[in-house]
Amino acid sequence: MSRDMNGAAILVTGGSSGLGAAVVTAVTKAGGRPYVLDRQPPPADGVPWVECDLADTRAAEAATRQLAEQAGGLDGVVTAAGMDVPGKLADVPGETWERIVTVDLLATAAVIRAALPWLERSHGTVVTVASTLGVKAVSDATAYCAAKFGVVGFTRALAAELAGTIGVTLLIPGGMRTAFFDDRDPTYQPGPDAHLNDPADTANAIMFALSQPAGCAIREITVCADQETSYP
Repeated sequence: MSRDMNGAAILVTGGSSGLGAAVVTAVTKAGGRPYVLDRQPPPADGVPWVECDLADTRAAEAATRQLAEQAGGLDGVVTAAGMDVPGKLADVPGETWERIVTVDLLATAAVIRAALPWLERSHGTVVTVASTLGVKAVSDATAYCAAKFGVVGFTRALAAELAGTIGVTLLIPGGMRTAFFDDRDPTYQPGPDAHLNDPADTANAIMFALSQPAGCAIREITVCADQETSYP
């Protein structure tokens, strides 16, 4: 029997755009209550959110606690926030490189750390968002690969640590049709014939993980277009 998502409080980082926004929509359609951490407000009216730059991990922890208290508890956390600035290691400024790793990896850990007391009480579920570039390395993506490989290792260790108390799922998505690529140098943008997933389809996989009953964990899910070039 699946977990009833009606009324479930789900915290979504990066919930104002891309995959995060698709998760917010999916949670709402399932009767759940999404709560968002982002630098921009969610597009849907009435979704509670806290403005937060996830590069400040202590602020991310405080914002997580604020939303958890506002929600009266948490049933799930989805760490969908992420960023990348592709380029060769020598060409990407140090502060940019470190910001990518902080937002994609360290903030993931910070938000989950802060949410643990509420998730333990609800026997809730964490879904971390890695990438196919968390299992396959490519050139000109040292920061992103370092961060997403880190999310993979972090999540697998977290699953072992929290077994029996909190569900932990690692999501490994391929490229999606979102604004993630918009601000890149054209060299690093997908071409018009690129095979990309609809973020709503990836969000449905996240909902499947969140809806598992206590004691049943979907440990890892890979979701990508069937002609995804970065997988396997």
